[in-house]
Amino acid sequence: MPTINARLPKGMRDFLPAEVIKRQYVIDVITDIFQTFGFEPIYTPVLEMRETLMGKYGADAEKLIFHAQHPGGKEALALRYDLTVPLARYTAMHEHDLTFPFRRYHIAPVWRAERPQKGRYREFFQCDVDIVGVASMAADAEIVSVLVTALQRLGFADFTVHLNNRKILTGIGLYAGVPQTQLSELYRSIDKLDKIGLAGVERELAAVGLAADAIERMMALLQWREGGVETLGQVREQLAGVVPAQEGITELEQMLEHLAAMGIPMEHITVDLAMVRGLGYYTGPIYETIITKPENLGSVTGGGRYDQLLGLFRRESLPTTGSSFGIERIIGLMERLNLYPPELSGTVVQVLVTVFHAGTQSASLALANELRAGGVRTEAYMNPKRSLGKQIQYADRKGAQVVAFLGDDELAAGVVKFKRLSDGHEVVSSRADAVQTVRALLGG
Repeated sequence: MPTINARLPKGMRDFLPAEVIKRQYVIDVITDIFQTFGFEPIYTPVLEMRETLMGKYGADAEKLIFHAQHPGGKEALALRYDLTVPLARYTAMHEHDLTFPFRRYHIAPVWRAERPQKGRYREFFQCDVDIVGVASMAADAEIVSVLVTALQRLGFADFTVHLNNRKILTGIGLYAGVPQTQLSELYRSIDKLDKIGLAGVERELAAVGLAADAIERMMALLQWREGGVETLGQVREQLAGVVPAQEGITELEQMLEHLAAMGIPMEHITVDLAMVRGLGYYTGPIYETIITKPENLGSVTGGGRYDQLLGLFRRESLPTTGSSFGIERIIGLMERLNLYPPELSGTVVQVLVTVFHAGTQSASLALANELRAGGVRTEAYMNPKRSLGKQIQYADRKGAQVVAFLGDDELAAGVVKFKRLSDGHEVVSSRADAVQTVRALLGG
């Protein structure tokens, strides 16, 4: 047979063991936070009915949905684009088996037909946390509390959760007198404020034909862009009589009150009138987290309230709010900012049990199992023809911390010799004390 050229589809990645260990560390920390807050895991298949996904994200996003079909298949299928729409479908199908309010988390890969480039992949993990069935802003505040707690646990110190509300954005459009057909252009321009500044936004709005008086009112509002309760008070006054905006302002005020009651440091929270989440299903509060130091490193979480989405799959909708961690970005920033704990090894192996010759192979295997039973992650070397020197080199390359020697002399004396590779420290132990000895060498 001809040799196959080993390669991956564009936008897909393999991960080496050391990378997977770091990824799993981040996932484990976030999972622990989710469960500490009482969220439960779910699982959904990677394939959904095409009709389940289409019409939920907006035209630009839906161009990126991967369509799938098997030969002769009659069902129109697609790879999931995110974990939110599958949650809506899942809730509608299993509502009689769920307890509401339903608090779920889901960590799994999603697929998008992106143009592959640095930081953008066609397959990547999402990490979602949602509360279904609670209309109170306490639920939105709880989600933000989860975000802050998880980032703090991972070691991030300088970050800000930006809060806005789709109702305020709608109200801004009404206040400015922007026609319905131009609202998407308005939001797109506002969303670029960080990159192009107020003057740039003003030029863009003029370029799409927005009336000069509408632009002037918009610019006046955006000057109050960021802040807290005080900013909301100023915006409330300026948007007096604009009902959607007043509702959105009240909701954010309630969120801030709940966050303060939860003890969330307000230095991590800001109201940001220029923050626009792109997905079309958001109906209320929206939130996005930015890592701010050593410089603006971009968004690592995004989410909001979507009270109407579940109504597409059942007779009546259910109020729902939630967020997604940009877990791929978080993993990369953990590396860049050196936030992984020093004790996090690049291998799962703590101890390598060497083998002296074929006659001691069974004894080495038995010792390895004894160490495993004691909770020590252990590998038994399988090739007795390799020299001890080569075996030690192998242990070092694998990142093992301790090497165990069980030759003829040790077997006759009923002992094991252990060597810690970091400093060459050696200890001889009885077989009965082997696990305790290894634990001491490993540091606890």
